[in-house]
Amino acid sequence: MKYCEFEHFFSQKRLNRYLLACDGDKRKAMTLYRYNLRLAQELLTIVSCFEVSLRNAIDDILVPQFGEEWLKDSVSEGGMFTDPVLHKTNRTISEALQKLKFQGTYSHSKLLAQMDFGMWKYMYSPLQYNLTHQTLMGAFPHKQRSTPQLHINQSYIFNELDKINTLRNRIAHHEPLCFPTGQSVIYTSYIRVEYQKIQTLFSWMGIDSSSMLYGLDHVTKVCDRIDNL
Repeated sequence: MKYCEFEHFFSQKRLNRYLLACDGDKRKAMTLYRYNLRLAQELLTIVSCFEVSLRNAIDDILVPQFGEEWLKDSVSEGGMFTDPVLHKTNRTISEALQKLKFQGTYSHSKLLAQMDFGMWKYMYSPLQYNLTHQTLMGAFPHKQRSTPQLHINQSYIFNELDKINTLRNRIAHHEPLCFPTGQSVIYTSYIRVEYQKIQTLFSWMGIDSSSMLYGLDHVTKVCDRIDNL
């Protein structure tokens, strides 16, 4: 495809950063754009697998404590997420619950699946963490031990999940992943660091991510190709 056609489909404004990063080389700019799309695909797969693994681990911890319908019950009268301070969490669950009931398709597993990554992140915020009896660190049974310099606690997990959520949103909003924020310079260090953090969290959960993602994970390879342009 000629650059003018490529630009027509993706817009001059969007492609200009790629062109600047490639010193005006149009063919290289198109290649970089395609690599960025490939990187987004690769990362979305990994983040999605992590999200499903995390929500299932949380569910496995909370079902024995609160029952098979803990998520639905959490927004029922007297439920643990009925405090006005938690109105956003309550609204997210309640709206999904009502939608499934209206469709006649409600089940606990379907309600779990309706929750976005932010829901699971906020399960590690102080209020939700305390309401779930401070048990959710059990989702990471193989985490490294805390040191005087680094406390691997619920706040640490929340912050790591927040970074993954930010990455997920960048992908969802089609933001370039191969540049630093606001710049037009090829840069994959941010992605490499976030990718490694996800791998670490997988290992803390006792998951062999290399086996889980066999044939699916090419993030490092795509980053190398971007760096070598």
